[in-house]
Amino acid sequence: MTVENKTIILSGASRGIGRATALLLAKNGANVVVTARNADDLKTLEAEHTNIVAVAGDVASEADMAAVVQTALDRFGRIDVVINNAGYGVFKNVDELTVEEWDALMATNVKGTFVLTKAALPTLKAQGSGHIVIVASDVAKRTFAGGSLYTASKYAQEAFMGALRKEVRPFGIKVSGVYSGLVDSHFHAKGHGHETSTNWLKNEDMAESMLFIISRPAHVVIDEFMVHPLEQEY
Repeated sequence: MTVENKTIILSGASRGIGRATALLLAKNGANVVVTARNADDLKTLEAEHTNIVAVAGDVASEADMAAVVQTALDRFGRIDVVINNAGYGVFKNVDELTVEEWDALMATNVKGTFVLTKAALPTLKAQGSGHIVIVASDVAKRTFAGGSLYTASKYAQEAFMGALRKEVRPFGIKVSGVYSGLVDSHFHAKGHGHETSTNWLKNEDMAESMLFIISRPAHVVIDEFMVHPLEQEY
């Protein structure tokens, strides 16, 4: 199977896992409509491959995500895959978190997943096919001190995709959850390329995982895909 000529919407594409995934999918022949809030970074990404179309926007905004979906339809006539990748982390003890931090992170990680998915669903249902991928984390299934806000957002994504999976399967739509361990990216406090993360997963490893998941035969769905660096105990 291949992703050639498939139309893929990808959020959180300006850097990290999203950026690496956009480039790999484009190089494999997919039409990739990318979105993120940083318009400059998106334009740089768009310039790297002719198969990439950038639409800046906030995943928590219905208007912005409607524009992303409409761009995909106007340019390519259909939507085959939606990858919900936008997200970030705040790691503090509960009594150190602010309400503003809570609301902002939940808006991106949880509401954003809902808004983009909802925007694409009418098209996918009408087609009778499609694939929704949600990039969660292994902390959708475990907790740790200082991670109350981030893990709560990932548990929420886990519950959302579980219910979504049951709703859309009768329409021929697949739902896959991606659960990663430690990734050497900008996400972590010490930054990309730090010596402590030498043996962690790379952004390209996650991109390869995404390519594998969405290129399975039509009758195959990978419901859950858990991936860790060898050095991380799980």
